[in-house]
Amino acid sequence: MYTINYILKKTKDNDFTSSELEMINEAYKFAKKAHDGQFRKNGEPQINHALIVTGIVADLNVDATTIVAALLHETPTLSGVTLDFIETKYGTQVKIIIDNLIKLKKLKLTDYNESSSIYLRKVLVGISEDVRVLIIKLADRLHNMRTADALPESKRKQKAKETMEVLIPIAHRLGINSIKSELEDLCLKHGKPDIYNEILEKLTGTREYLANNLEEMKNNISDILSDHGIKFQIKARVKSVYSIYSKLTTGRKWSDIYDILAMRLIVPTESDCYLAVGLIHSKYRSIPKRFKDFIAMPKANMYQSLHTAVFGIDGNIFEIQLRTPEMDEIAEHGIASHWSYKEHGKSIQSLMEQKLELFRNVIESNIDEQSDEIFARNMEEEFLKEQIYVFTPKGDVMELPSGSTPIDFAYRIHSDVGDQTVGAIVNDNIVPLDYALNDGDIIKINTNKSAKPSKEWLNFIKTTQAKNKIKSYFSKHDRESYIERGKNLLEKEIRKQKLIISEVLTDDNINKVLKDLKISSYEELLLSIGSLRYTSVYIVNLIFEDKKSVQDIMLSRVNKGSNAKENYKNDVIVAGTDNILVTMAACCNPVPGDEIIGYITKGKGVTVHKTDCTNISNTKTRLIDVSWNKELTTNSLFDVRIIIKTNSLKNHILEIVTKASLKSVSINSIKEYKTDISIDYELFVKVKNNEELNSYIDELKLLDFVLEVIR
Repeated sequence: MYTINYILKKTKDNDFTSSELEMINEAYKFAKKAHDGQFRKNGEPQINHALIVTGIVADLNVDATTIVAALLHETPTLSGVTLDFIETKYGTQVKIIIDNLIKLKKLKLTDYNESSSIYLRKVLVGISEDVRVLIIKLADRLHNMRTADALPESKRKQKAKETMEVLIPIAHRLGINSIKSELEDLCLKHGKPDIYNEILEKLTGTREYLANNLEEMKNNISDILSDHGIKFQIKARVKSVYSIYSKLTTGRKWSDIYDILAMRLIVPTESDCYLAVGLIHSKYRSIPKRFKDFIAMPKANMYQSLHTAVFGIDGNIFEIQLRTPEMDEIAEHGIASHWSYKEHGKSIQSLMEQKLELFRNVIESNIDEQSDEIFARNMEEEFLKEQIYVFTPKGDVMELPSGSTPIDFAYRIHSDVGDQTVGAIVNDNIVPLDYALNDGDIIKINTNKSAKPSKEWLNFIKTTQAKNKIKSYFSKHDRESYIERGKNLLEKEIRKQKLIISEVLTDDNINKVLKDLKISSYEELLLSIGSLRYTSVYIVNLIFEDKKSVQDIMLSRVNKGSNAKENYKNDVIVAGTDNILVTMAACCNPVPGDEIIGYITKGKGVTVHKTDCTNISNTKTRLIDVSWNKELTTNSLFDVRIIIKTNSLKNHILEIVTKASLKSVSINSIKEYKTDISIDYELFVKVKNNEELNSYIDELKLLDFVLEVIR
């Protein structure tokens, strides 16, 4: 049982300042008072949960801010303590961490489909900008899973699935093995209790035999190391229930599982690791394919060890890990432990941030991804699938997802290297740029300063980082091209009308156009012309026909072109022509299938409203006939605002999002509006037409908590 004295001693051992220790002690007293008289479902006082969660994160050697946030993490939701009060008393960082934890607590799986867990993982990491939020969340879930017996069976299974699908992959990526391995066992225990108990029973039946083998092997290896003057610590154990279950799920029978005995050797230095593994191999026959050198090639979560497997006592296979004390700390506690270590005079926390940068890049790049399947695939490729470790010609190690190409490698070095890549040499052989790299490859990238990336690369590269850099390059390049094209089109039109460019494009005339069109700069105006948002004719008319009203100009253009157009390109046709700027009214958000009318506005061309829109119900002038272009086959999506009124104070965002996912409706944003009796929601969604929208609204109305859906 963790106590405040244990936590304070742990923090003292980590050289916390006296003011930090005082703040931690004060936070404990505050939490104890706030949770006075509160009990958990298993009957334990609520303050015990706060202490245990804090103790778990303290064992990870985190900083004082994390300790304080862990102690106070449930005071706002259970005791009514305001976040503003926490910020005033304990600082902005503590407040932000707790605020994010509160948001995470509202999110939960409502069913067992994979889409929900993908969405939850997406939101979880997306709002956890500070890694300390994830660390406390993992510790909180670990204690909740330890005490899950107090929950109904259905709730235990839901928690187990949520933990396995969402939190364990994150614990793995953060390298917190001490939490990850226990959570795996607990998820199996509560999610598949029959299998868990069966494995546990078989282990218990052979425990004495296994224990004797472990002890004898431990003594033999101890003698070998002592004889050669190597100081060491040695730990021996039978593998976890979950690791055995994983082997069984691959098709292996219980009688075929020999490698369930594990040993860990902790020696003073890296050179001792290599010396020790050589001595062990000289005594026991090794299994070649099971030797891994994660010291020379660390994993992405900074894990380092030597792994080997040997045939030992009674022919049993023993898996042996060799590492230094620092490596062991990082292996068990992951990146959290880096707050307490220094490397080459530089805080390892900065190295941790570099490692997390790729983690955040992928999340941020995919946070708006409309397809759960695409998001899941990106997550798998970047984080959860096998990684390879490759080298630069100078011997620097780089980690990449399996299947990565020289282009991925080049962009991992630097965006300029990627942009200027013209060829690649792998292990002294020239290879194509779509070549799939292998573990241990040495790669040299050939560059040329005049070279440019190719859009074809997007078809075979693997890393999100490379994809984003290439897309960014072409976005910038296209912008510059559009601006140049816009300038040429505008000047060509001025010359065509027998006018002088310098007299037309005066500061006054340009400022007038910018004001009319509500555009911020001349460059943006040229971009709009070059991307064909506005025509050069329209811009010149705005400058020289200002004696007429804008609507007169537009009606004139409509009349001139009403019989000239047949192959329309826009989604909306205005009185027989589509050579006019059209915008959708934000007040009623029309979509294909709705009855619509046009309203001529200054600066925005024609604004399209639903015919029953209240904003034009009393308007008699400036209206113009418009219609949907039924011949055009586009994938245009239209914005729609929806209000969902409920009878519930619970958070139902996930149910709303799940319904949208099932109907292929994209959600841009969700806002909550709380009252004393309910939480209502304002959604902005994207749909193809009113049939798709109405189908989604009908699905929402079937939800028990929904009273009304208003468009």
